Amino acid sequence: MNIKDRVALLRKKMLEHQIDAYIVPSFDAHLGEYVADHWKSREWISGFTGSAGTVVITLDDAGLWTDGRYYIQAVSQLADSGIRLFRMADPGVPAYSEWLADVLNKGNTVGFDGTVFSINMVRKMEADFKAKSIELKMKQDLVGDLWEDRPEIPKGAIFMHDVKFAGKTQIEKLTEVRSEMAKKDANYYILSSLDDIAWLLNIRGVDVPNNPVAIANVIVTDKDCFLFIETSKVSPEVKAELEAQGIQVKATEEIHAVLGELASEDTIILDANKTNSSLYYAINTATKKVECTDITTDLKSIKNDIEIENMKWSQIKDGVAIVRFIKWLKSAVSTGEVTEIAAEEKLEAFRSEQEGFVGPSFDTIAGYREHAAMMHYKAAEETQFTLENEGLFLIDSGGQYYDGTTDITRTIVLGKLTDVQKRDFTLVLKGFIALSAVKFLHGSSGANLDVLARQPIWQHGIDYKCGTGHGVGFFLNVHEGPHSIRNTNHVRLDRGMIITNEPGIYLEGEYGIRTENLLVVVEDEKTEFGQFMKFDTITYCPIDLAGVNTELLVESEKQWLNDYHEEVYAKLSPYLNEEECAWLKEETKVI
Repeated sequence: MNIKDRVALLRKKMLEHQIDAYIVPSFDAHLGEYVADHWKSREWISGFTGSAGTVVITLDDAGLWTDGRYYIQAVSQLADSGIRLFRMADPGVPAYSEWLADVLNKGNTVGFDGTVFSINMVRKMEADFKAKSIELKMKQDLVGDLWEDRPEIPKGAIFMHDVKFAGKTQIEKLTEVRSEMAKKDANYYILSSLDDIAWLLNIRGVDVPNNPVAIANVIVTDKDCFLFIETSKVSPEVKAELEAQGIQVKATEEIHAVLGELASEDTIILDANKTNSSLYYAINTATKKVECTDITTDLKSIKNDIEIENMKWSQIKDGVAIVRFIKWLKSAVSTGEVTEIAAEEKLEAFRSEQEGFVGPSFDTIAGYREHAAMMHYKAAEETQFTLENEGLFLIDSGGQYYDGTTDITRTIVLGKLTDVQKRDFTLVLKGFIALSAVKFLHGSSGANLDVLARQPIWQHGIDYKCGTGHGVGFFLNVHEGPHSIRNTNHVRLDRGMIITNEPGIYLEGEYGIRTENLLVVVEDEKTEFGQFMKFDTITYCPIDLAGVNTELLVESEKQWLNDYHEEVYAKLSPYLNEEECAWLKEETKVI
C-alpha cells in the first residue's frame, strides 16, 4: 500500500467519524522526540522519516509541517504522496492549527489521538479554533485502526544505572525534587518524560531505539514515589532495589485511578508541554494544578562532578574508536568498496570494542557528496553512494556508554576539493572555534551566543536552518533540554551543563559540512562585574586539516586549533598502538 492509498483510507475513516481534518504528530504518549516504532504513525501515513514533524489531512488537502533540518529530506520523501511541505521555520508560514483555522468552515470537526498531544497543544488548537467553533474529537486513533501490522508497545526489561556512574542515589534525587515541590506548596508531581524518569530513578531501558529509556509514568508525593510501568518489565531484583529507595512499582493502567482519586486539598505539579491530554483530564477537576517545566529537567541538565568525570572518560573511549575509523576509512576508500552504510557499520564496530559501549546514541548520519546536505540523512541500500577518492564525507554519530553519551561530527576529506569547498570547510571551522573559545558573563544563554558560530558564515551570505547546539544527556537522550544554542533559547547556561557546538554549511545538490564537539560549561574568573563562564571541550578527535584554508584563519584561530590538536593527541595516544599514534601525530600537526 503506497502513501496515497493510506491517505485515501484515512479520509474514508474520517468521513465515517464525521471528521473534517485529522492531525498526526511525531510524538508518543510521553511527548518524546524519539519514539518506539509503535508510535511512528506520522511516518506510516506520510513516508517522512524525520524525528520532528506533524501531518494534517483534510478531506481535500494534506500537509507536513517540519523544521529546517528536514526540508531537503521532506521534499524527497513526500514526492508523489499528495502531501505538501510547510516549512515551519520560515517567516510567514502558519502553524498547522492556524492553517486549519483558516481553511476549515465554521462548526467543522478536527480529530486526533489525545494520548499523543500535550495539554498545551490542545489549548493552542482550542484558542485558534474558537472563532469558528471548530470541535475537537480527542479519542480518535484512526491511523491505529488502519495500521494492520502495527508494532506492539515495547516491553523490554529495565535495569539499574549504578550510582558509581550516576553520582547520586534515587533518595538524593527525590529529596531534591520534594524540596522544589515544597517551594510550590505541592504534594503531588506527575512525571511523564521518559528520560526524566530514567534519570530520577536511576533506571534505564530498551524501549526506544538509541535512547536507554523505558515506557513508564511516575508520581512523586511528599512521602512516596510510584512507578507506573508494565510490571513484567521489572525483575524481582530490580523491584527490590527500587523499593529499598522508597519507590513502589504499580501497573501502567493504575495511574488514571490515582489521578482521579486526588482530593480538592491536593496540589499537583505537571509540565503542560510533557503531560498528554488523556492524563491531564484524568486528574480530579477539583485538584489544584501547578504548571511549570518539569522539576527534573532543570536538575538533570546540571551534571554532577561524578557524571562529568565519567562523561570525559566516555569521550576519550569514543575518540579512540573514531580515530581508528578515520584512519581505516582514508586507507579503505581507494578499494571502491566502501559505501555509506559500510562506513556506518565499521564505525559502530570500532565503538563496540570499547568498554561499556551499549549502542549508538542516534541513527548515524553518513552522507557523501550531496547526501550530506540533508542534515539528518539516513543512508539506504537502494540510494546510498559508494565513497571515492574525492570530495567530502560527513559522518555524525554517537555512542551510548554506561558512563556517558557521545555525539560528534567530522567532515572527512577523501581527496581533491575545490577552492569553494575548502573555503566553506574553513568558514564552519571559524564559527566552531569562535563558540568554543568564547568567554561570557553568567546569565547568558544560547540565544546570546548563537551568532558567534554563524558570523563567519553570514559574511558570505550563507546560513544553516537549525540551532547551533543542543544539550546532551548522561547515558540518556542525545537531545536534552532545557538549554540549547539557538536564537530562541533564553535558558541560562550554568556550570555543569553539557552542550554541542555544531555549525555547518549545507548546499542542496552539492555537499554538506559540519564540525561538532561536546562542551561543558565551567566557571572562569570572577570580577567586580560578575562571574564569567567559558566552555571546556570534552570531545577528542582531529579536525581534518586537508579541508582547512589556513590563509582564512587569524593567528588566534590557528593557536586554538593547534592547542586542541595537542590535547587530542595527549588524551588519545596512550590508548593507541604505535602505527595509530604515528597517524594521529600527522593529523594533529601544527599549522
